[in-house]
Amino acid sequence: MSLIPKKGTVYVVDDDEAVRDSLQWLLEGKDYRVRCFESAESFLSRYDPREVACLIVDIRMAGMTGLELQDRLIERKSPLPVVFITGHGDVPMAVNTMKKGAMDFIQKPFKEEELVGLVERMLEHAKGAFAEYQSAASRDALLSKLTSREAQVLERIVAGRLNKQIADDLGISIKTVEAHRANIMEKLNANTVADLLKIALGQNHPAKA
Repeated sequence: MSLIPKKGTVYVVDDDEAVRDSLQWLLEGKDYRVRCFESAESFLSRYDPREVACLIVDIRMAGMTGLELQDRLIERKSPLPVVFITGHGDVPMAVNTMKKGAMDFIQKPFKEEELVGLVERMLEHAKGAFAEYQSAASRDALLSKLTSREAQVLERIVAGRLNKQIADDLGISIKTVEAHRANIMEKLNANTVADLLKIALGQNHPAKA
């Protein structure tokens, strides 16, 4: 087995075995790691969102279609860049997938150089998207540590309200607000109020374009 690092993982989802084999042969020859699936369902059951990767998927398949798979990934807030394989009659449909965030589409029969160039761009995009996804997941994990009352206090801190105002809003004492603030700072690993605001507002990872 080669110890040379692969350039990245490319998922191929197509119910046509010949297409899967062709893409696998082409992309492995360019030193990409390729994982093929014959259905959207089997891909979803084994997809690891922590892996920097991209997806090439047929727009029309038996069972769950490529369009439905894209919707499922959007629901999961997946950072996976997607490109669709289309037949000539599917171009208007493919344009619609791009409005939902697909990076591109390629028509059958596709040119090898065009596909490889597209995969390179997708994986470059994936690096930033996955870093953002991981930062957001880390932030969500931190925020999930807060109790509902602490979350209410944090929401008001972010809104710029003073301790006395927060106490009045929530019908609690100023000392209780101060105790909640201390707990929030500790749970979110924030040393300053500025740190706290960055975490709460999601500014500890790149902003979405």
